[in-house]
Amino acid sequence: MSGPADGSGGGASPLWAKPGAAVEADAMAFMSRDDVILDRELFPFDIRATRAHVKGLVSIELIEAEDGDRIDAALAELDALFASGDFVLDERFEDGHTAIESFLVEKLGEAGKRVHLGRSRNDQVAVALRLYMLDVLDRARASCLAIGRAALGVARAHELDPMPGYTHLQRAVPSTVGLWMGSFAEGFADCAELCALTRSWLDASPLGTAAGYGVNLPLARTRVADDLGFARLQINPMAAQSSRGRLEHQVVATLWQAMQEVRRLAWDYSLFSAEEFGFVTLGPGFVTGSSIMPNKKNPDMAELLRASAAVVGGAMGEIQQAMSLPSGYHRDLQITKPALVRAVKVSLEALAHIPRLIETATLHTGRMRTAMDPAMFATDHAVKLAGEGVPFRDAYGRAAEAIAGMDADACDADASVRSRVSPGGCAALMLDEIEARLAD
Repeated sequence: MSGPADGSGGGASPLWAKPGAAVEADAMAFMSRDDVILDRELFPFDIRATRAHVKGLVSIELIEAEDGDRIDAALAELDALFASGDFVLDERFEDGHTAIESFLVEKLGEAGKRVHLGRSRNDQVAVALRLYMLDVLDRARASCLAIGRAALGVARAHELDPMPGYTHLQRAVPSTVGLWMGSFAEGFADCAELCALTRSWLDASPLGTAAGYGVNLPLARTRVADDLGFARLQINPMAAQSSRGRLEHQVVATLWQAMQEVRRLAWDYSLFSAEEFGFVTLGPGFVTGSSIMPNKKNPDMAELLRASAAVVGGAMGEIQQAMSLPSGYHRDLQITKPALVRAVKVSLEALAHIPRLIETATLHTGRMRTAMDPAMFATDHAVKLAGEGVPFRDAYGRAAEAIAGMDADACDADASVRSRVSPGGCAALMLDEIEARLAD
């Protein structure tokens, strides 16, 4: 059933509302979608940007200093009310922007109506999104560093403990726990660096570009950008508009890279905790039981972490499919917001669990050692022959022929891994260098 509505379900009118104009309720619901719910994630950043914008207007004397102080105090109050749960951003409002202005008008009257001068919802959401994404990248980076340090701790504790190395899930050559866990320490250091690089790329303020064509006011854009902590301005208004979606995609792509390390770790823990391997026992807080089989300890956390990467990949695909639009703002970009928020929530929650997952896991190094068979030492034999002057291809063939007769007693895992002295190899892990990258 449809009929005219003000778009607010009986609450605040949309910022674009005009006298005598109405829209169909069903149409408004479709166009608004879940904006007001998603804006709960952005609301503190929207308030923060509004405070900076008002100070900018005061600095160029478009808002009187007294009104500016009143507006700033009211915005600080709104921020505190929202944080405490005493102000609820709900379906009374079309979006968070409407809620801010409605609160100010209700509290301050005419002064509250001045807050939107010199900006549009376009640059308002763009700056809130950028502040949100900068915060997300900082949090993701901190988590990646914490995970890397946890993995590094295990790598140091078991630096030369032998374990099988696999390719194609087939036994390959002797490896070490230090090499295995060191790979995650470096992998998450890479992810932390990528978070910092992406952060630098989007660290520019779009506020003051309005709907994409600037405004006929001498806005203090640089001052406002500095107040908000941005490194620079997004200069061109049309460039600011065209960055929407692309920036969200890059943030999700950065999280996706981190989630690939999560997926690899989760796969290894899931696989190596199976009884057929028995290399790892996950901490009791990270496994569940079966409702029918009393013997089961299921690696549910590892499996759900593994699956979480798919959510982030799906969000990245959603954003990609909405991109490549003509110049100027288009409402298609609304679709990117839920995908971004969903990817952020899943990623940050997943990353937060992993340090404890690593720290509480028990490694069964004895089981790892006994899992190695003589054939795994064939490569060592080939390299030894080559070191004695045999051309490597001939040494390879001779080692392949010798596999069947290799004596298990002559296959020394400790000697094998200690001889792996190439930089980064088992006997030269360069963990100090990785630790330096993980220094916060």
